[in-house]
Amino acid sequence: MKLVPSPEQTDFAAALHDLLSAAAVPDAAASWAAGDHAPIRQIWSRLAEAGVTALAVPARCGGLDATPADLVIAAEELGRHAFPGPVAECLAAVPTLLAALSETDLNDTTGRRSATPGRWLSDLAAGRVLATLAAPPWLPYAADADAADLVLLADRDEVGVARPGAAHASMDHTRRLFEVSPAGPRTPCPAIGRALDLGALVCAAQLLGAGRALLEAAVSHARARVQFGRPIGSFQAIQQQLADVAVGLEFARPLLHAAAVTMAARDVSAAKVACSDAACRAARVALQVHGAIGYTQEHDLGRRLTKVRALSLAWGTPADHRARVMAELTKGAAWN
Repeated sequence: MKLVPSPEQTDFAAALHDLLSAAAVPDAAASWAAGDHAPIRQIWSRLAEAGVTALAVPARCGGLDATPADLVIAAEELGRHAFPGPVAECLAAVPTLLAALSETDLNDTTGRRSATPGRWLSDLAAGRVLATLAAPPWLPYAADADAADLVLLADRDEVGVARPGAAHASMDHTRRLFEVSPAGPRTPCPAIGRALDLGALVCAAQLLGAGRALLEAAVSHARARVQFGRPIGSFQAIQQQLADVAVGLEFARPLLHAAAVTMAARDVSAAKVACSDAACRAARVALQVHGAIGYTQEHDLGRRLTKVRALSLAWGTPADHRARVMAELTKGAAWN
């Protein structure tokens, strides 16, 4: 079992970091929040050129048939840059569901473009479409359904095209949550469990990346901010808090990569809990280090803080995943 990225994966992450750093993601995210999806769609096309959107798509549909570990690498960088949109849905869960369906029409009666699963997969791989998903109880709402070309509803053991309904605001202002209803007959699908686990894994990777970015921002501010004639990073109390954040992130990382290897329910849930806890701690400490400026909308920190909070509750809450870990650990146990 490899718990660290390979040299090729490290190079892939570095290339994605450079791409996203040059892409003015904060400005594009602000446009996304205001309802203008074009700038993020343009960046999405560049990610497609780098192979990101094809990772979970089967080779027969133009994809890369990549491993969950490769998805984790890409998602961590997207989280590091607080990339908006239905990332876990589009990169992991929806391709997994579509790949498990037969080549029949999805019975789309929403008025949007209808296609076979294979056609949707080809378009996903090429970055031509965005897709999102609702899957109660973990995902009661479909994120950013107003920007998606394909909205699916996975309920129990069936999946089908869904129609977006009422919208709800999220604490993350770049994220909108939509109620959905079936837009036609649903089809039995054996891959719903794996799709949800892959989505949770990708969400955990986004959280780890976001936590890394928050730690980097806090360290940079602590070096530059002077108080009582000294950088605040020289104070032991600040150093200890930052060290605790670093330890939490480093302890979460092997759990994430182990889950990507095994894809066992217990491991995925443990990774989601660890990454959520580590990222939330990074958010709290980053806000404390920055002080009042961290609350302002003009500072980029706020965008990352709300992203962490929203993602920590998405794809199953920490309580959901702790309960699943406990259920897996005690399965078959005899209690006296």
